Amino acid sequence: MTTDQRQRIEPTYPKDRTALGGPRLGPLGWARWVWRQLTSMRTALVLLLLLAVAAVPGSVFPQRGVDPVRVRQYFEDSPTRAQWLDRLGMFEVYSSPWFASIYLLLMISLIGCVLPRMRQHARSLRAQPPRAPARLGRLPVHREVALQADPETVLAAARATLARRRFRLRREDDGAVTVSAEKGYLKEAGNLLFHIALLGVIVAVAVGHLFGWRGEIIIKEGESWTSGAGTYDTLTLGPLVDQSDVPAFTVRLDDLQVEFESEAEGAQFGQPRVFEGVATIEQDGEQPRQRGFGVNDPLSVDGTSMFLLGNGYAPVVTVRDPAGDILFSDAVTFLPQDNTYGSDGVIKVPAADPGLGFAGGFLPTIDISEQGMTSSFPGLVDPALVLTAYEGDLFPEGRSQSVFAIDTESMDQLTTVDEESGEEQPLRLLLRPGETYDLPDGTTLAFEDVIRWGGMLVRHDPGRLPALVFAGAALVGLVLMLGVRRRRVFVRVDPGPPPGDDYDGTSRHTGVSIAALPKGTDPGLEDLVEELLEQITTAAGARVPDRPTTVGGREDEE
Repeated sequence: MTTDQRQRIEPTYPKDRTALGGPRLGPLGWARWVWRQLTSMRTALVLLLLLAVAAVPGSVFPQRGVDPVRVRQYFEDSPTRAQWLDRLGMFEVYSSPWFASIYLLLMISLIGCVLPRMRQHARSLRAQPPRAPARLGRLPVHREVALQADPETVLAAARATLARRRFRLRREDDGAVTVSAEKGYLKEAGNLLFHIALLGVIVAVAVGHLFGWRGEIIIKEGESWTSGAGTYDTLTLGPLVDQSDVPAFTVRLDDLQVEFESEAEGAQFGQPRVFEGVATIEQDGEQPRQRGFGVNDPLSVDGTSMFLLGNGYAPVVTVRDPAGDILFSDAVTFLPQDNTYGSDGVIKVPAADPGLGFAGGFLPTIDISEQGMTSSFPGLVDPALVLTAYEGDLFPEGRSQSVFAIDTESMDQLTTVDEESGEEQPLRLLLRPGETYDLPDGTTLAFEDVIRWGGMLVRHDPGRLPALVFAGAALVGLVLMLGVRRRRVFVRVDPGPPPGDDYDGTSRHTGVSIAALPKGTDPGLEDLVEELLEQITTAAGARVPDRPTTVGGREDEE
């Protein structure tokens, strides 16, 4: 073949491929393509997985809304790393723009997935089952038999049997010799219910975040506390919540019962067995009411829930000046540091001149050994208060500080002279309930009693109940989606099959073909066809002659 002949045969393509007539995607076309990609089920699954991965940093790094103290400590320990993590929103993961964008994209994707499928499912509910195909033998499962019965009787028996088994039947056409039936519409309904419920859970969680709030407070036995924006130890408001939205009510902690395991050995020793209390609730315009509560039994007050999160001890301490006047008298909250409730705390006496502060620990069951003093049991078996004293400016330059710590920058530690060595040592106090210690200047500190305190979480979450309802609906949808089978069954009646040696020539005979088509995998489809054939035969009052039959395209001898 010459070069000229080859050039005449082979096509020549222009350098500009668009000259071939291929379609160009304009702005509207690209928008449609992006929308289809975003609303595909594959994209929804990817976004759901991405949302789960994006939530991991929220459990790895401390969050400002939950534990601001640990966030500050992180900045003090690793300032450079903390600054970079803060720029990426790692300390406020759930309110960061990148997490919110994944959240919103997932909602849009689910809506785009569900709405078209809802329309399609509504059309399928209104439509009739499809007509029977011309060749039933090509379907995955089919059965062919010959019955000694009238065709009309067999056809009526087939319709009655399928209707009794809750199949939806196609309306009978004049002269039709087939029956088309379908069931399992609840499978697709369950699928839609699952996705709608999943979308509802996402929306409910978003509503709870936007319009909810939470606060923490410590209440001592016998004390009353009034809710208000400035009375919480920590208060976190949702983006759309104002401080005036926090309701006002009063709670008095009447009693707090905590019991620990004292007879078991090993890991169970010292574990809490009873953790419950009784509180009195007062609201404007209502009579005070007393109610018990526990760990999984919160108090419900004015649309909020009060959960009991923790407990501890509050030693009752009284400090008097040398003249006997009371400088300080209160129950001081000590925070547990271990499973045996060895607790740390401070006592601040700003009324003293100069200011006086005590720092140390409370041991419910003191155990003195060569290693030091510890608590051997969380219960009040042998309680003791171990303190060291400071005097000076309690609040240097008026700076605020935690109620559980003392800034000793402008204070001096009190000392005492050891009688044996004659050396000065830090002053240490060891007191049991009922004991009093005299400081060198005549000031006295008395350890009078021990009461308990309860740590309460007050939370208002308007999306909690809807989220629970949607979660239950998602479970129902999942059960329907996995438990219901979508099936189509076709029955064809063939009057007068060819007579064989087994026929006497006097009775009418009818050939029956039954085929079934599943949506997806259905291992029980062959058993269904066998059961239907048996029930149709019984309903028609017929019997199956002794001749070859076909199952799934294979000949079997009955």
